[in-house]
Amino acid sequence: MSMPVQFIETGERKQGADGHFVAICNGIKVAECSLWWKRVPNLTGEVLGIVGHFSATETSGSALLNHACEQLRSQGCTMAVGPMDGNTWRSYRLITEFGSEPPFFMEMNHPPSWADQFRRAGFSSLAEYTSALAADLDVTDSRIESAERRLRDRGIILRSLRIDSLDEDLSHIYALSIQSFQNNFLFTPTAESEFMEQYRPIRDIVWPELVILAFDGVRPVGFVFAIPDYLEPQRGAAAVTVILKTLAVLPRAGMAGLGNVLVSRIHNEAQRLGFKRVIHALMHEDNASRNLSGHYAKEFRRYALFSRKLSP
Repeated sequence: MSMPVQFIETGERKQGADGHFVAICNGIKVAECSLWWKRVPNLTGEVLGIVGHFSATETSGSALLNHACEQLRSQGCTMAVGPMDGNTWRSYRLITEFGSEPPFFMEMNHPPSWADQFRRAGFSSLAEYTSALAADLDVTDSRIESAERRLRDRGIILRSLRIDSLDEDLSHIYALSIQSFQNNFLFTPTAESEFMEQYRPIRDIVWPELVILAFDGVRPVGFVFAIPDYLEPQRGAAAVTVILKTLAVLPRAGMAGLGNVLVSRIHNEAQRLGFKRVIHALMHEDNASRNLSGHYAKEFRRYALFSRKLSP
């Protein structure tokens, strides 16, 4: 006979959560999650409740997720979405197809059972994402040369991150992110102060050559953020991989091809610095960057953000 599970609200409010619950079995914590229902992303036709900070033992998560859905329903939510730590600026999604590549730096790392526990609790995929590997950095896109020429004639200038004026460049990256991602799925704006607090710690680990900003005069119009895979040396492997984490280009006339040029520049810089591979990380399946990535890279991992309808 299975042991009874008790659910306890702890009062913890990490990252502005509206509630935090733990599942206790035989005196031992076996699962936990936070809930958000006040400040959440918008989804047409739904009142979202968010499940995040999720962790669970092999079989205990589904019961807690069912309890979480009851709590969100009682708050008037019509759909539960997770795992997401409040919004898409923070950790979200689960790996659904692991592939043969080991985990990479800044990627979620969790047991395979977590996605199954969401499914057993009645959740299904709401949005899907992929990571792809460019294993040959000599591969080029035939459109790059003409795009570079066109952008150069327009006066677009590319430069790397300036560590000695990091806050200024982070402010540029924040403004670009807010404008470029505003139509992304489940996007919510975030305060510049929170963004700066989240990204200032990169000062000690970032390689400036792998963060490139594009300017039209003094106005920033695009950026690409990449970083070495710091998990490789921790595993005792050679440091050969760069992770292309974020690409953003302002949605305005005259910027056609800038995203491709920025990706190409990262590949060139990675190769110049002695790296041999670039991971294009965590791309939404319908995002234009995924189509761009297809010119260079092959998919090796899949992820999903899950949802469950909450009946009245």
